[in-house]
Amino acid sequence: MPLISARGKALRLLVLALFAFSSAGSPAADFERDIRPLLNERCTECHGEKKQKGELRLDAKSFAFKGGHGGPAFIPGKPKESPVFKRVTSQDEEERMPPRGEPLTTEQIELVRGWIEGGADWPENETDRAAAQDQRYKHWSVQPPSKVFPEGACIDLFISKELQNKNLKPAPEADRRTLIRRLSFDLTGLPPSPERVAKFTSDTSPDAYQQLVEELLNSPHYGERWARHWLDIAHYADTHGFERDQLRPNAWRYRDYVIDSLNADKPYSQFLTEQIAGDTLSPRTTEGVIASGFLAAGPWDFVGHVETKSPVLKRAARAGDLDDIVTQVITSTMGITINCARCHDHKLDPISQREYYSLCAVFAGVRRGDRDIDPIQAKILSDNKSKLQGELEKAKIILTRHKGSPLDLADIIGGGNGYGTGTKGSGIIIESGVSSTKNLGYSSNTKANTLRVPVRDAAKGEIKILSGVFVPNGVDAESSPLTLADSVVLANLPKTSGQTWDAVRNGPLNGQVQTKIDGIDYNSGEHSILGLHANSGATFDLSEVRKTSGQGPIQFSAKLGFGASPGAAETKADFAVYVDSERVYEAKGLRKTETRQIDVTLADSARFLTLVATDGGDGIGSDLLYLGDARLFPSKRDQSAEPDTEKQVAAARQGIERLQKEINALQPAPQVYAVTSDAEPPVVKIQKRGNPEEEGAEVQPAAFAWANHAPAEFGTSATAEGSRRAALTRWITHPGNPLTRRVLVNRLWHHHFGQGLVLTPSDFGLGGDRPSHPELLDWLAEEFLRAGWSIKHMHRLIVNSSAYKQRSDVNNAQAEAMDSGNRLLWRQNVRRLDAETVRDAVLATSGQLNPKRGGPGYRDFKYTEAYAPVYEYTTGDDPETMRRSIYRFVVRTTPHQFLTTLDCPNPANLTPARSQTTTALQALALSNNPFMLQQARHMATRLENETGNQKDAVSRAFELCFQRSPLADEHAVAARLGSDHGLFSLCRMLLNANEFIYLD
Repeated sequence: MPLISARGKALRLLVLALFAFSSAGSPAADFERDIRPLLNERCTECHGEKKQKGELRLDAKSFAFKGGHGGPAFIPGKPKESPVFKRVTSQDEEERMPPRGEPLTTEQIELVRGWIEGGADWPENETDRAAAQDQRYKHWSVQPPSKVFPEGACIDLFISKELQNKNLKPAPEADRRTLIRRLSFDLTGLPPSPERVAKFTSDTSPDAYQQLVEELLNSPHYGERWARHWLDIAHYADTHGFERDQLRPNAWRYRDYVIDSLNADKPYSQFLTEQIAGDTLSPRTTEGVIASGFLAAGPWDFVGHVETKSPVLKRAARAGDLDDIVTQVITSTMGITINCARCHDHKLDPISQREYYSLCAVFAGVRRGDRDIDPIQAKILSDNKSKLQGELEKAKIILTRHKGSPLDLADIIGGGNGYGTGTKGSGIIIESGVSSTKNLGYSSNTKANTLRVPVRDAAKGEIKILSGVFVPNGVDAESSPLTLADSVVLANLPKTSGQTWDAVRNGPLNGQVQTKIDGIDYNSGEHSILGLHANSGATFDLSEVRKTSGQGPIQFSAKLGFGASPGAAETKADFAVYVDSERVYEAKGLRKTETRQIDVTLADSARFLTLVATDGGDGIGSDLLYLGDARLFPSKRDQSAEPDTEKQVAAARQGIERLQKEINALQPAPQVYAVTSDAEPPVVKIQKRGNPEEEGAEVQPAAFAWANHAPAEFGTSATAEGSRRAALTRWITHPGNPLTRRVLVNRLWHHHFGQGLVLTPSDFGLGGDRPSHPELLDWLAEEFLRAGWSIKHMHRLIVNSSAYKQRSDVNNAQAEAMDSGNRLLWRQNVRRLDAETVRDAVLATSGQLNPKRGGPGYRDFKYTEAYAPVYEYTTGDDPETMRRSIYRFVVRTTPHQFLTTLDCPNPANLTPARSQTTTALQALALSNNPFMLQQARHMATRLENETGNQKDAVSRAFELCFQRSPLADEHAVAARLGSDHGLFSLCRMLLNANEFIYLD
């Protein structure tokens, strides 16, 4: 008998004493006299100001009732549900608190019990109030923007003020050629044509610059350029990512939605609302549905969500999926690193783990997948197609009946009508009756002698010949025999192990090697295979067969063989054919080298044909039985009794041709890869340390209180999924939200100047940067609201400012010494074109840019379908692959080598600010990549077509690449290069120049 420690005995006596004491009622407790001293003495060493194990703090009221992993520490009136009380009374030495020293005495426990039962009243003192005044709540980014600004406030007023404080002067305005090049790339992502540059530089009107700004903002290329910045934040791609990086052929509609919304200058508040909750707020509009593609734009683990059978892996994949959605929404809109609170309270920002999971609860009912953008239109199209398919199948049946064609049972297993419409390789899962093309494995959990009726679409005219599939087992035959219909029972099945493998399949079974019987390969040509691994069975309804073939006797014929390879383990199996309840054919102890010819005549009165493969008493082993050409031959019809036969056959042929054309002409209902909603979202609980297998207290849908601009609670677990997202988007776009507007105007500033007023565009928390010009940032945020959330209005303000129009190539030793990072904006920043803009500029310069807008993305790769699809990039030379880079089909796990070398980001990650590196690989790629060489040749051809001599060709080349004429010495050197080595070499050199890929 094991010894019980003295501590264990003490705990048991304590528990007995507690039960005895509690029966008489708990004593009244005074918080200041009894409870606060007890907490300070026994709890705050691990749960105080300096240390908070389990994210729990018990030295101040606000933290105690906020709680840790297990929720609030005390639940008024409910001691047994209060986490702290459960821990101090626990009998488990690993769980009991406090973990060191003696446990609480009986009297102390009863005081705590009485205090909780009495309502857990906690009068606040100075310590409580001081602790509640978390200085993090005073962080600049969550304070309301100032509404009081100097008279005549504008961008240049704030910039000049800071420069004057440092005795610095702004740089002079850039020349017109530099300005039009800067504006064109910034607003459209394309270089200006030489002709447009000449027009602008010669325009002496005072508003020439403003007119140019309006022209570029109204260009359709504007949306294409600025959509790229938003898609970086949404980490958009056209494939799933992860191990099974499968295609998302319908994702492009969301990309086009972003482009069109920006071109239309849709209010930013509406833009966000549609993307977070458009499908629930505007379910009848295609735009609202397509916009929800934002929530589905990130990577998605197909294996973890679909393929794995492990519930643990499924829960982990789902937790990662919700984290991606929550992170994307909050980081892109409010610039907060919310995902840091997934495993514990945020270490820098005052955001608790509970608040993180409350945000997860907002999206708990959200799933990703293809959905119809117009459900009503999709239903009409589907009904129309089903009707036509039904008519087509009936016409085919009439034709084949008169031709006397046999019914192929394997084709019926594959979902067909018996005449070749089934899917090769498709099988019926014996556990569920569901069709599947996947190779399945071992199964021992299927209830024997239970007919699984396959799911069939009657609207498509599918014949209901297959009654069902099952696992046979004579062990339970007396108590639960297989019942096919009233008075039709299979009670004499062989005894089996009840185990099975794969599915009943239209084609070879999983692991099947042999497909030949007597020299004929039944997996080729007009032959067929019906796979029946032991132990499995399939039943066919002969009354449905007669509807197809007519009345009279039917002949069943098939070749029976083994699919196991000669080298497989020795095994034996049995096969039987049943007609109604009677076994009419049997092959016992069949070995893998043996074959059988089966011929059975089915009387006119027979109702069911059942095929049964069993394990022969030695386990399922390699019992890959299969039937070659398993067919039902109908009785011969008396053609003389049917004088209209030829007319019927001719009409059927015409009908088949007409119906097939109509079906082929039907366009599928348009879909988008976006989000779908669960009718009843699951309950969400805190996951301790971010582990889905260690759940804590339940949470309700809500946001975080730090922003403090509006109520952050969005209902309960009973609140509809769509209502939760709608409430969140109202909270994010609330006019009082101090973060949403600040973050957006800072992103715009970042892309116009190369760096934001806040250098961390997606971290406005305590770990991020402070604004270089706080007053300017607030003024821009307020101006954004005043202008009705117009993004184009903010562009106008920025690009019309003197700060934006400054030169970048100035020498100012004082400014360099004082502000080398140019945070005070005493000059404009030199910026390199991003990867996609380099590619687009090259295409525009060579004359190959295809201006086609919208639609499915171009695929510059060879796609090979495999378990993990293979993407091999190619260098196409057709118009489709010469479209703008925004329309590229983006593969998540196989980066485009050329663009990646130029710092194109990984679409698996949110990218608010792109990296800008300088490497030898970049120089090599620009010089030698097949795309660059190809476009240099096209550019040379363009020069030959547009000019008549070498001198003009050199000048035109400089104008196309740099939007200027060459200097005299440049022209001389370039002409000599073109003369000695051809225009191709000249074009290749110019496309590699710094002046081509950098903006001054």
